[in-house]
Amino acid sequence: MKHDSQDLVQLFEHCFADRYNTRLVGGGAEPIYLPADAEDPMHRIVFTRDYFRSALHEIAHWCVAGAERRKRVDFGYWYAPDGRTAEQQAAFEQVEVKPQALEWLFCAAADHAFCVSLDNLSGETTDPAPFKRRVVEQVQTYLREGIPERPACFIDACSTITGRTVAWTRLPSLWIGSELRPGAGGQNRQRPQQ
Repeated sequence: MKHDSQDLVQLFEHCFADRYNTRLVGGGAEPIYLPADAEDPMHRIVFTRDYFRSALHEIAHWCVAGAERRKRVDFGYWYAPDGRTAEQQAAFEQVEVKPQALEWLFCAAADHAFCVSLDNLSGETTDPAPFKRRVVEQVQTYLREGIPERPACFIDACSTITGRTVAWTRLPSLWIGSELRPGAGGQNRQRPQQ
């Protein structure tokens, strides 16, 4: 199946443009969230080029961000580019667990491959297994305790891409078996699968 990021742009607009004054915009050299300003009255989630996974990842960050964070550029988060130290990588991973768990659920709903991203190919080597486990645990928590309103709405919208129902209860066990091995899965957000 060919995945088109413009489908996500349309789905996002349908779900959130009016209620949250926010739109999804492709074509960015780097992803960024821009709150409304004098130049543009709408908030913008800019994703990298036309990358489907980049769009899903940035939507996930938006879904995690509360109302106050959505008033700040890039939600007010610190970000160090690829090449992080082990300490910087640990800080990066702290804020990535929930977004990557939601991104995984979005991918499942859209029938698109997912792998955890450490986004630090040229940085200090760290063990990816604990971070991957935390992402899996967060997915399990969402499935057990409920998915918040905005991501749940977008998951429902993503499922219209394939028209199929996702076997949510099977996701964590399937993923643990194939992706939690050390060295398995992708690590670079800058080269997401299209």
